[in-house]
Parts: sequence; C-alpha cells; structure tokens
Amino acid sequence: MSFAQDLAQATAPLRRQIHDMPFNRELAEGSLDRETFQGYIIQDAHYLEGFARALALAAAKAPDAPTVAQLAGSAAGAIAVERELHAHYMGLFGVSAEDFARIEPSAACDHYVSFLLRSAAIGDFSEAVAALLPCFWIYRDIGREIAQFSGAENPYAAWIATYSGEAFDQSVTRMLELTDRLGAIADAPARARMHRAFARSCWHEWRFWDSAYRGESWQQPAA
Repeated sequence: MSFAQDLAQATAPLRRQIHDMPFNRELAEGSLDRETFQGYIIQDAHYLEGFARALALAAAKAPDAPTVAQLAGSAAGAIAVERELHAHYMGLFGVSAEDFARIEPSAACDHYVSFLLRSAAIGDFSEAVAALLPCFWIYRDIGREIAQFSGAENPYAAWIATYSGEAFDQSVTRMLELTDRLGAIADAPARARMHRAFARSCWHEWRFWDSAYRGESWQQPAA
C-alpha cells in the first residue's frame, strides 16, 4: 500500500460521506438550488485565492526545482480556474464584481483557508503537501463520480467537466506521486503529522460543502 492509499484508507468513512452529501447528490442530478450554488461559487472563489497562496508558500519550501515548478504551476492553475469557471457561473447567475466584493468569506471558508496557510507557513513541507492534497483528490473523485451519470443538460455541467477532465486529473496524479515520495522518506512522527493534516483538510472539505448547502456564514451569539 502506498502512503497516499494509507491516507485514503484512514479517512474513507468521512470521504464517503462527502460524496453522499445532499449538495453533491443534487449537483449530480442538476437539481441543486440555484441560490445555493450561487453562494457556493462565491465562497469557492474566495477559497481558491487562499488555496493558491498556500500552494505558493509550500512551493517556497520545496526541496528541488521540479517540485517548486509543480506547486507553483498548481497555484497558477488554481487562479486560472477561479477566473474562468467562476466568471462563467457568476455571469450565468448574475453575480457582479460588486456583489462578490461585498460578500465576505464564510466562517467555513475562512477556517479552511487559515488552516492551509498555517500548515504551509509553519508546518514542514510534507505536512503542507498533505494538507493541500484533499482539495485535489476529493474534487477529482467527486467530479469523476458525478460525470458517470450526469449529462450535458445539467446546469452545472461546466463545473463537472472541469473536475472530471484530463488536465485536472494530471495535476492530481502529480500531487499523489509527490505525497507518496514524501511519505516514503518520512520518519514516524512526520508521517503522523501528514495523517493529521490530511484528515483535518478532509474535514474542512466536508464542512465547506455542508456550510454552502445550509447557507451558513458567521453565526452570531444570541442577544
């Protein structure tokens, strides 16, 4: 079993729950509420900006030039997805630049991005990679699963195509290979840190979609 497979096995129940969430089931059916997806795509744009920054921080710690190039390229790719995919849906859903600027990151988005930035800034390199991996891996697996039975008439077909496509698959494969290399040379304490970081990001993935489905932002104390 590779180290990435070990990470997957340790988090299998949570990752299966993510696949079965109402948000992703309804996205696959094309029945997801329009306003729910609108709120999600705004939060995802906020998230991807922070994700790209965390990738860039991790790239600065990479041990060799090819790995620097890989992570820096993924950071650039995250920004490209944010601009292309979100511009498409924000235009389709009538979200203006002013609307986007007015809507701040949700608590779930802010918490996830803060965790990734902290992992990349003060964690070791292998820990940062493990924390960043779920956003690649989980999105690819969900995109692939949905694409198996979702047709072109689905209003969210562009989102599905992005995350089930060949270009994204290649970036995920490279990230998995990097994780396996790091896990193979890590000592036991480092592998434990990688496991914790990966599991925590999987939880954040679940919370991000759950929060978007429920329309949650920043809960205030009762008066």
